Amino acid sequence: MFDNMTQQQAKDQILEMVEQYCNTYHNQKRDFAEGQRIPYASRVYDSAEMCNLVDSALEFWLTSGRYTEQFEKEFAQYLDVKYCSLVNSGSSANLLAFMALTSPLLGDRQIKPGDEMITVAAGFPTTVTPAIQYGVVPVFIDVTIPQYNMDVTQLEAALSPKTKLVMAAHTLGNPFDLKAVKEFCDKHGLWLIEDNCDALGSTYTIDGETKFTGTIGDIGTSSFYPPHHMTMGEGGAVYTNNPLLHKCIRSFRDWGRDCVCASGQDNLCGHRFDRQYGQLPLGYDHKYVYSHFGYNLKATDMQASIGCAQLVKFPGFVKRRKHNFERLLAALACTEDALILPQPCANSDPSWFGFMLTCRDGVDRNKVVPYIEKCGVQTRMLFAGNLTKHPCFDQMRASGKGYRVIGDLANTDRIMNSTFWVGVYPGMTDEMIDYMAKVIKEAVKL
Repeated sequence: MFDNMTQQQAKDQILEMVEQYCNTYHNQKRDFAEGQRIPYASRVYDSAEMCNLVDSALEFWLTSGRYTEQFEKEFAQYLDVKYCSLVNSGSSANLLAFMALTSPLLGDRQIKPGDEMITVAAGFPTTVTPAIQYGVVPVFIDVTIPQYNMDVTQLEAALSPKTKLVMAAHTLGNPFDLKAVKEFCDKHGLWLIEDNCDALGSTYTIDGETKFTGTIGDIGTSSFYPPHHMTMGEGGAVYTNNPLLHKCIRSFRDWGRDCVCASGQDNLCGHRFDRQYGQLPLGYDHKYVYSHFGYNLKATDMQASIGCAQLVKFPGFVKRRKHNFERLLAALACTEDALILPQPCANSDPSWFGFMLTCRDGVDRNKVVPYIEKCGVQTRMLFAGNLTKHPCFDQMRASGKGYRVIGDLANTDRIMNSTFWVGVYPGMTDEMIDYMAKVIKEAVKL
């Protein structure tokens, strides 16, 4: 088949066929019919992603390579940050962001076991897991309804001499009160990690300047799991404007190495064999010198290739999410006697991940949600609800050690018992949004 072809000509022919294949067998649009399954999230892609993926596969580099470099550069440019590190998942991004702050390179600001981290229990576990596994004590504060983000009035009560950082997610795309949190962190010399995995594309105006969430604290994280704002299948990113934190992030991501050479690269610094580190002999190969107890959290170039194509589409994704949210909000305005509708944080413009709904007194979520699901609309809880109620906390709860709680987490428990959400992903049509609204209105009348 490839006789008398150059390698590039053969590749071009393969990619042309891949494009035709994708256009023929993927993304075949169908008119929506009532009762058709509406997922809370789904991938939105076309032949550009598939051709990039095959192009990367044909190179067979497999690990991080040119697509990774391209994505990190373009993603950093989009967010207007200096440094971006691609990783294999959003959970790994959170792990990496936290572990970077444990580096001895940070001196007095190094986080150590026994220190404390202020966070919330109403969210996803991997925002908190790295701290617990390292021996840092999470201090849980409550959240507000209907913003579903940390109650900043409890920050001072959560503070102790052991507090070193605040780490929390922007819930379902809705930014938390970054002005109040940033001022609190600056006042007390605390690190701020923004878990931006559910909020990519959201913006917040602070001190007269509008910035993307994830770029206002010390470190931001993103997830590219299929339901998220954009996808690589699996994947995540860690980003910062701080060069020292970037150095720590890269080291922890790449096995804990002291060396900064990319995969397949040697002797970038020009001193591979003439330095002395730790108690190693003089001239020990710098590529195998470890300054941290690190991991291998890199993504593959195949993942990055998909991300490069997704990033081109991303501004359109954000626009459509906002449109879908506003359409659903308007359609459900008549249900406010039964449901608490979501509200954006002041000074923010959310890139909504989902549409949160809390049942008011007298409305039973255990009746509402099954009806909605029966009608073909997929729902989700707010992840853990109250993380401290889960089996993973059983031993700590029994011992009374390992975490602290400020107040009674009343709103967190209400979310656990009465809140659910539906999707607004960019593949949804107006007909799908209108049908979801119809079903939800029917459900609250049960």
